[in-house]
Amino acid sequence: MSTTLAESAKTATTRARAATMLLGPAFVAAIAYVDPGNVASNISAGAQFGYLLVWVIVMANVMAGLVQFLSAKLGLVTGMSLPEAVREKSNRRTRLAYWGQAETVAMATDLAEVVGGAIALNLLFQLPLLVGGVITGVVSMGLLLVQDRRGQQPFERVITGLLAIIAIGFLASVFISPPSVGGTIGGLVPRFQGTESVLLAAAMIGATVMPHAVYLHSGLARDRHGHPEVGPMRRRLLKITKVDVVLAMLLAGTVNLAMLLMAANTLRDQEIETLQDAHAAVGTALGPVAALLLAIGLLASGLASTSVGAYAGAMIMQGLLRRRIPLMLRRLVTLIPALVILAIGIDPTRALIISQVVLSFGIPFALIPLVRFTSDRALMGDDVNHRVTTALAWLIAVIISALNVALIYLTVTGA
Repeated sequence: MSTTLAESAKTATTRARAATMLLGPAFVAAIAYVDPGNVASNISAGAQFGYLLVWVIVMANVMAGLVQFLSAKLGLVTGMSLPEAVREKSNRRTRLAYWGQAETVAMATDLAEVVGGAIALNLLFQLPLLVGGVITGVVSMGLLLVQDRRGQQPFERVITGLLAIIAIGFLASVFISPPSVGGTIGGLVPRFQGTESVLLAAAMIGATVMPHAVYLHSGLARDRHGHPEVGPMRRRLLKITKVDVVLAMLLAGTVNLAMLLMAANTLRDQEIETLQDAHAAVGTALGPVAALLLAIGLLASGLASTSVGAYAGAMIMQGLLRRRIPLMLRRLVTLIPALVILAIGIDPTRALIISQVVLSFGIPFALIPLVRFTSDRALMGDDVNHRVTTALAWLIAVIISALNVALIYLTVTGA
């Protein structure tokens, strides 16, 4: 009996270890949810409204989880990334126009990430922003070399390691000065406090689902797991993918929540207009160690997210146009606009805001095809979305797209 139990335990351990080795793609995609743009919006929400918008973080994370799972499922079931699926379903003119908007979104993504890295290096070492941007770009090239020469799994491990650093950097302040439990629970009740809180909630939700993460996850899942035929293996991989997405989104959501709670607890009613202001205020309220960890978390966020963004851009181009250019060359080309912005002295926080507005244009182009494809039985077979899933996915697509349109309008009009 004891031998049988021991063998069963060993078998269970082996299976668990094998399943764990299949995790990873969702953690790469999750980097998009803790990028410098999210840092800015979450800290602003906590500083201005305290615990009021905790519910927005939770809702946004749940919506993002469903979107990312549908993206991964599309790649696994069809053997195509989302850009490849769009290519198969559209004519040449549509493909070129679609690629044009996706490429613009990719550059806007890169702008936000490089600027965030430059700000972090300025906070840590007082480096000029342009120098910090160059360093961020060079280090991201090194990270991409890992993927280019070692393959996807080593790249996933590096990015997951940076995600852990981001988590430590932003969770530290919550442990140093724990937020109000009552305030946090009260913040789970959906409500607003004036027009500004509505605008900020729209920015938080609108910036949650990044187009490049939706495109990328479909390709990551396909490249990691292949295109298994209908049967036990596909069902197992889809279950593992659900676990992968849940764990990655739980970590990203916890980090985002920590940003808001830290700001609500320590920065409430202070004049926080830039990330530099937030860093200085944290140093004053919680001490230099907390401020240092915050800057390190921001740096890891910039480095990881700009690498993932460049990787996504290459996948988008290859999928839509069937054109492959060296990853390092692509990294250099998309880096140039960010360096130009830093060189001419545009306010970096303002640049972050503008980049989020540009990203907003790309949201419907990613979400609408994703929901349509995963709801198509001819394409997905028995793994087509359940009707309830499809209804929820369309609702999420409409909500996020509408919020992004509102965010664009309010930003442009200055309302």
